Amino acid sequence: MYRYDEFDATLVRERIAQFSDQIQRRIDGRLTEDQFKPLRLMNGVYLQLHAYMLRVAIPYGELNAAQLRVFAHIARTYDRGYGHFTTRSNIQFNWPALVDMPAILQALAGVEMHAIQTSGNCIRNVTTDPYAGIAADEVEDPRPWAELIRQWSTFHPEFSFLPRKFKIAVIGAPKDRAAMRTHDVGLEAVRDGAGALGFRVFAGGGQGRSPHIGQEVSAFVPANDLFAYLTAILRVYNRHGRRDNIHKARIKILVASLGIEAFRDEVEAEFDRLPTAAADLPEGEVARIRAYFAPPPFADLPARSEAFDQALFSNRAFARWTRSNLKPHKQPGYGAVVVSLKPVGGVPGDATADQLDLIADLAERYSFGEARAAYDQNLILPHVRLDEAPDLFAKLAAAGLATANSGLAGDIISCPGLDYCSLANARSIPIAQALSKRLADADFQETVGDVRINISGCINACGHHHVGHIGILGVDKQGEEFYQITLGGSPDENAAIGKIVGKGLAGDQVAPAVERALRAYLAHRETGETFIEAVRRLGTEPFREAIYEVA
Repeated sequence: MYRYDEFDATLVRERIAQFSDQIQRRIDGRLTEDQFKPLRLMNGVYLQLHAYMLRVAIPYGELNAAQLRVFAHIARTYDRGYGHFTTRSNIQFNWPALVDMPAILQALAGVEMHAIQTSGNCIRNVTTDPYAGIAADEVEDPRPWAELIRQWSTFHPEFSFLPRKFKIAVIGAPKDRAAMRTHDVGLEAVRDGAGALGFRVFAGGGQGRSPHIGQEVSAFVPANDLFAYLTAILRVYNRHGRRDNIHKARIKILVASLGIEAFRDEVEAEFDRLPTAAADLPEGEVARIRAYFAPPPFADLPARSEAFDQALFSNRAFARWTRSNLKPHKQPGYGAVVVSLKPVGGVPGDATADQLDLIADLAERYSFGEARAAYDQNLILPHVRLDEAPDLFAKLAAAGLATANSGLAGDIISCPGLDYCSLANARSIPIAQALSKRLADADFQETVGDVRINISGCINACGHHHVGHIGILGVDKQGEEFYQITLGGSPDENAAIGKIVGKGLAGDQVAPAVERALRAYLAHRETGETFIEAVRRLGTEPFREAIYEVA
């Protein structure tokens, strides 16, 4: 993984000193909360319902054991014993005192971490495929490109005060495992007929109150021109993006209002105006960054092992866990392990300090010291020997981290909702917990198979409900919490926005309704057909009837 150089370290150290002074001026009253707000947001500090919240950047999801241990230390020392992983591969601490922020940021800086680019009208923390460097279908490892974008965009003077926040995702394979088309800009690594590397460029994706799927701006931008092309897109957005209405300020609104053809013309004209070397990307710099992401020293192993096969035969719980939580690896004899942060009845994405310490230990013992934060609010140990998987499973299970639900109905994505967030209209966590309990039967989950359930506590859609196969949106109706159900959304290469199927449901009606929709799928599906494929074939009506069926 990438290691800070002297420029990174100096930048972070100076930012902490600046922000520490601003915090002190807020504490002693020299700054009002209104004056302090833009300063704290540039440093990842939010003011939620009950306390300040710190959002820490995990660029492209990469973590090492030392960083996980610092998260555990922060959770134990400055919070209430846990951290919360988000859909942007960040971690949030929900209860730190403002006076402790400098100490927390110093602790993070000690392991090459910070909270920059987690808030404000800037380019946010860049995300990518959590299986980057692992997946066999990969054209190019996207992590070096995500790191290059991070370095290019951090404090870029032209893009540090955009009309609104700006999110970029990079993938390296045709299979989209990073919800790339829901971003302001999405990049897919591709190769042309001669084998040259380039990027397919999408723009105008986003969720919130006006959800849009990103549209293709260019089918192929040569890799050396990538930053010039991104500069052109951002200049067009900076020039034309609305600043008079926060709800219409995202680039998705600009792309939709201009139309993709006119937007493309604007970008191409801006790209042509750029000086030849304005954003040229030296091959030596690309090579330098790529070197940080070289594969670890894998052992020369057979594709299967006797110990692994024996455990599959003798341990039903282990066998079930491997079917959902052990993912393929392009290196023979290895797999990627999903560490589920979705126990039955738990809060999706939460990890306790003790669990974080344990995962750090397991990463060192089984995965070359590496872990990853994934878009779905789970953690991944990316390089696990198959012959060691049974031992790893036993240790995860003892810590409540081996729930066999990755990609299944129990793998629920949820924002914190009204329990924490000042923007929320309704609670998300209790709905996720009720659903998790209702759908807890492991046999039922395996029978249903691949299904994505997403919950948001308000229209800002931090739980990505728009692109859930089943989406749940909390709304406020005259002081009461209700929940709209959407069907047919998808975050992958066939990205789609789900459709609202009917009136809102009371909170206690949501879990039974979702279960009925899943049972309707089992009743109507064709052989080999997934839930989302059935919805696309049948439309929403059979599922709507099940959802609103009178018990």
